Amino acid sequence: MNTSLQGMTSRRHALAVALTAALCAGFAVQAQASDYPAKPITFVVPFAAGSATDQLARALGQSVTNDSKQSVIVDNKAGASGMIAAQQVAKAAPDGYTVLITTNTTQSANQHLYKKLPYDPVKSFEPVTGLGKGGQVLVVNSSAPYKNVGDLIAAAKAAPGKLSFGSGSSSSRVAGEMLKQLAGVDILHVPYKSNPLAITDLLGGQINMMITDTATGVPQIKSGKLRALGYSTQTRSPQLPDVPTLDEAGVKGYDMGYWFAAYVPAGTPKDVVARLNALLKNATTSEAANSFFQNSGSEAWSTTPDERGRFQITDAQKWGKVIKAAGIQPE
Repeated sequence: MNTSLQGMTSRRHALAVALTAALCAGFAVQAQASDYPAKPITFVVPFAAGSATDQLARALGQSVTNDSKQSVIVDNKAGASGMIAAQQVAKAAPDGYTVLITTNTTQSANQHLYKKLPYDPVKSFEPVTGLGKGGQVLVVNSSAPYKNVGDLIAAAKAAPGKLSFGSGSSSSRVAGEMLKQLAGVDILHVPYKSNPLAITDLLGGQINMMITDTATGVPQIKSGKLRALGYSTQTRSPQLPDVPTLDEAGVKGYDMGYWFAAYVPAGTPKDVVARLNALLKNATTSEAANSFFQNSGSEAWSTTPDERGRFQITDAQKWGKVIKAAGIQPE
């Protein structure tokens, strides 16, 4: 066989191999999507065990396990304002088996709080669904002298920079910064890896106040260890009906909520995303999830993947405006 024929035969063989590989890969993706889930799923949570996001992830995991017959592993990767967890999921295989159960902290706020992120809130992920939303509560130690928001603001104005507030998430931090801005006070910010850790120091007297998610704060309020002074949205919490909103308490215009949502790595097959969307939507109506929503004062909130993606873009713009207005400089 002459050299030209040999070359042509080699090229044809290489092309056939490439086409076969492509077809096999396509069939593998189809099989993967139709069989999903065929092994345990990992829910990566950006905050510590006991946080609101962790509680919701575990409640949802129970339902997904029951429906799919596959176990759900909750992997808490707290720290760096959720960036450690988000980066881990962004780099994971796009097969639907690594799911980020997160909040506006990683997907809307961080891009305005940090000069550089190890992930892209939009390009690194496929949105799956919204999961829930709610408000936050301003709390102080029950032994503190502040009986209401007016007392706290008066104390802060009398001693600028002497009082401190803790935060273990971007939602908590921006809520505190918004209070400073709208009330015209200077309060020192103390960062934590998660809200439960900040609560521990608040109980121990290391910080003076914080604005935390209701899932973390309500149990401590009902036990009498913390005193609730104000609620962060324009509507009172059903869990704390006697606690005025911060707007009602004199901080006019105050309104700051939070949300939970699920994401998978960019490139995850659409059929897998659709199946996960269905599993999680059903999970938000489960008994365990309903218990979480009722106890935390939040509510279920499901979306399609496209709705989730569109909401994130507009929500990120809103957070950007709030953060800039609060005078927070990117770190």
